[in-house]
Amino acid sequence: MKKIPERMCTGCGEKKPKRELIRVVKSPEGVISLDKTGRSPGRGAYVCPNPECLKKARKTKRIERVFETSIPEEVYDALEKELEKDGE
Repeated sequence: MKKIPERMCTGCGEKKPKRELIRVVKSPEGVISLDKTGRSPGRGAYVCPNPECLKKARKTKRIERVFETSIPEEVYDALEKELEKDGE
């Protein structure tokens, strides 16, 4: 039986199969963006495809702790817009 990789959502804290989550990636250049393929180079943090989970991660600053850097509000706003657009 093949093992399915699991990751934890930074918003709700639930462990889910990696393919069900959306990866937020910090590239080696320091650019933070959504990684829909899950294969972009850089450090990753995972969020459920639910805008509420991103809001929770934003409020508790969990993504900032994962990336060990402060994230500007504009980046969070752009991530929320992309998640809402994907949900439609």
